[in-house]
Amino acid sequence: MKKGYIVLENGQVFEGQRFGYDGNAIGELVFNTSAVGYIETLTDACYQGQILVQTFPLIGNYGWIDSDTNGKDIKLSAYIVREWCEAPSNFRCEGTIDSELNKRKIPGIFGVDTRQLTRIIRENGVMNAMICDEPDKVDLEALKAYRNENVLENAGIEKKVTVYKADDEKHKVTVVNYGEYLGFIPSLVSRGCTVTVVPYNMSAKDILNTEPDGILLSSGAGDPKENAECIKTVAALVGKKPIFAISLGHQILALAKGADTYKLKYGHRGASQPVKDISSGKTYITSQNHGYAVDSDSALKVGGRITFVNGNDATNEGVEYAADKAFSVQFIPEKGFGTENTEKVLFDKFVASL
Repeated sequence: MKKGYIVLENGQVFEGQRFGYDGNAIGELVFNTSAVGYIETLTDACYQGQILVQTFPLIGNYGWIDSDTNGKDIKLSAYIVREWCEAPSNFRCEGTIDSELNKRKIPGIFGVDTRQLTRIIRENGVMNAMICDEPDKVDLEALKAYRNENVLENAGIEKKVTVYKADDEKHKVTVVNYGEYLGFIPSLVSRGCTVTVVPYNMSAKDILNTEPDGILLSSGAGDPKENAECIKTVAALVGKKPIFAISLGHQILALAKGADTYKLKYGHRGASQPVKDISSGKTYITSQNHGYAVDSDSALKVGGRITFVNGNDATNEGVEYAADKAFSVQFIPEKGFGTENTEKVLFDKFVASL
């Protein structure tokens, strides 16, 4: 196996072995704590421009399965694991992660201490990193200056309108697509909603021209404040129709209302994030993948009511703007992510508001 190196912006270097594509990569170094679902993680478009460290030590043991993917492509910059399984064994296996990474020109590094990398991120916050063959030649100042910008423009989101018909149509919902994965659509169709998906850069006027009973703002990647036009569009939609917003959509809705967002030290990325429902006192285990959060105090000042908070760090996980018939959550309320309880509660609530 060929050696490969991980160079952090603080100058630390980790030596490992290469798999996947044999090339260099640069990105923001983040970690995911999920114990299962590496295929879903790899194909999550919210990792665009990031180098992902998988904390679970063994990756690839059940190979590659196309039907388990969240999107059409792998958007992350590079992939780091402790141990890569070269000989997967599963009756559904259709290939290996090595071949998929290589096909998409995504470098991988294995055989490094992912626990130490995770500790560094937790203690110092997310930082830039580079995958390379010659660590002595890396320009650390240039590495520090790297920014993962224009994420929506570079995400390859399909800029077309797609309609998913419900057999027993009761409502029409328009989804504004901020990311490639739209796994919540069956949750809407099964509740009698015909769903029209429109691209993130569609105007408020054109969105309303689809004649929706309600609007859903999808999940996505990047800094929400970068998306000035999207924020203006949502501001023009607020109060016109009921709105349900998820993840990046949750942040954009908050900014459109005049609230604020900020960058988390190391984000929430994994399938076991505890979220407390303020009204009921129940705690749900949720899937999340984000590096920014809504500032709760600012949301309260613009008429929001905090509905959910993170059980680990008390950061905002949900806001309701009752006067505008709008609400949002930071986590992913979809069955495919193992969050069936929140899926029922939140989608039932949205459909009831239509």
